[in-house]
Amino acid sequence: MYTAFQLGLKYLNYYFTAANGKGHGIHSPFVFDLVIKVLNDKMKYAAYKEVELQRSFLLGNETIITVEDFGAGSTKGLTKQRVVQQIAATSLKPKKYAQLLYRLVNYFQPLQILELGTSLGITTAYLAKANPTATVTTMEGSDAVAQIARQQFDELKLKNINIVTGNFDETLQQVIDQTAQPFNFVFIDGNHRKEPTLRYFEQLLAKTDHATVFVFDDIHWSKEMEEAWEMIKQHLSVTLTIDLFFIGLVFLRKEQKEKEHFIIRF
Repeated sequence: MYTAFQLGLKYLNYYFTAANGKGHGIHSPFVFDLVIKVLNDKMKYAAYKEVELQRSFLLGNETIITVEDFGAGSTKGLTKQRVVQQIAATSLKPKKYAQLLYRLVNYFQPLQILELGTSLGITTAYLAKANPTATVTTMEGSDAVAQIARQQFDELKLKNINIVTGNFDETLQQVIDQTAQPFNFVFIDGNHRKEPTLRYFEQLLAKTDHATVFVFDDIHWSKEMEEAWEMIKQHLSVTLTIDLFFIGLVFLRKEQKEKEHFIIRF
């Protein structure tokens, strides 16, 4: 991964070179609408307060759990003791991006949502709240972490979430095979390495349609994640990408004949 200093320099370059975040100069009607209606949506949805209250509880939770981590740098599942509040402080998506996920789902209204990387369940809750009629399948490597996430879902009275635990390398194909309908929205935030990220993307393409939206987390987290992002952009199935620096949006829109890539300030 890049150091904080390296990432900071990259962010500054992004900020000063990205397209205007208000939509000025964006000629794609689809992207312009997305910028205006989603990226710049300032409405204070009721779900925001409800989910952020759960985040505040997690940030104060001093429970110690045994966590098995299959993420970046882990080849087996390294077991270690973690305090819940430490996980909440370091692993949860910041409010700005978690609420963007809510708005994306609220805008596109996907019926089948998949999340790779439940963590403590904050982003999952936002995804589920944004479309209560959707089925949200969320995958988490650690049983102990998944149990904390379940508690959040119970507190929020969310009934449309299914948690799958275990190593994604072993569980993802099972989820794909057991899901009848295509995934319309996929959030990948579970393994910040090039090879697994590309492999998961390829696996999931078999269970998507032209309206599917992929969201990749931390696309500039490391050199190999940047390489993965570049390869995804060039994939034959991809017709449109939007780089928001900390996350990347990928679209498979068949009606779009020319491939386009946008870097937009957010």
